[in-house]
Amino acid sequence: MTNFEAVTADDVRLMQDLAQRVTALRPDLVNSDAAFGELAWNWGKGHAADGGSWTRRLWFGGGELVAWGWAQLPRRVRLGDGSVRDVAGAYLAYQVHPEHGGLIDEVIGWYDGAVAAGVERTATASAADGFALERWAAHGYGPDPASLGDTGSWTQLNERDLTDLESPVLPAGFRFRTADEAGAEAAVRAHVDAWAPSSYTAESYQGVRRTAAYRGDLHVLVEAPDGTMACSTIMWLDEVNRTAEFEPVGTHPGYRRLGLARAMLLHGMRLARAAGATHMTVACLGAPGHPQARGLYYGVGFRELSRDVPLIKDPSA
Repeated sequence: MTNFEAVTADDVRLMQDLAQRVTALRPDLVNSDAAFGELAWNWGKGHAADGGSWTRRLWFGGGELVAWGWAQLPRRVRLGDGSVRDVAGAYLAYQVHPEHGGLIDEVIGWYDGAVAAGVERTATASAADGFALERWAAHGYGPDPASLGDTGSWTQLNERDLTDLESPVLPAGFRFRTADEAGAEAAVRAHVDAWAPSSYTAESYQGVRRTAAYRGDLHVLVEAPDGTMACSTIMWLDEVNRTAEFEPVGTHPGYRRLGLARAMLLHGMRLARAAGATHMTVACLGAPGHPQARGLYYGVGFRELSRDVPLIKDPSA
């Protein structure tokens, strides 16, 4: 393995700056790992438990970050129910500025050198980035068949503008809260309940709050009449591009099919607009076998902007 460089909060801020510049130029090239909000969320929630298996490399040009690679190496994940999950392969998140596209070969070469021989290697590229897909293929990577089927795990990014927003309607007795109002314990519980079994902890949330992009007034929850936080989402505001991203969005299984997530999204978009956003994005699984989230987002006005291509390289290569 090459020299290990941990992924820090300062690194993430540089990566977010690149995401903002790419978004301004070619938003369709921002794959799901490299979005402004996704970067903060992924680092914040995972750095405490998984940071020891993360390594990165940064490429600069003209004093600015123009490319980065973030390799997630094999590791053991402990879930909240006490179970463990071994991740045997390596995964690469990355971004290359379109004006420095030739660096993709260096990113791939670094990734192949950063993981041990014999480890399955995966990555995700934007379907709109034809040049990058050609270079991945030249290095022995191809589309991952297991991720591209009807129940596959490929992701699509959805967008809408923030005009003509419906008024949110909650069932009687439910109310909107923010994380600033409800507190850290409630914010953590809302996520854990929605995504159980989850590895998310109070320490994870501390990491999320450490990121420069986090705002507790844009972290929205729906409180049930009994005090349960039944639904939650975080909005990540990119002030440069006046766009905001929902990530994550989750509902407690005991409170689904009540229209809570729909109301929360509409309320969240109104808050984002009041904070200066004119545009909103949210990602979801795009395969036909995963219609629930896509239907929710389409139902409040989102439509597909771009999609990812999951890539894989044989362990023997």
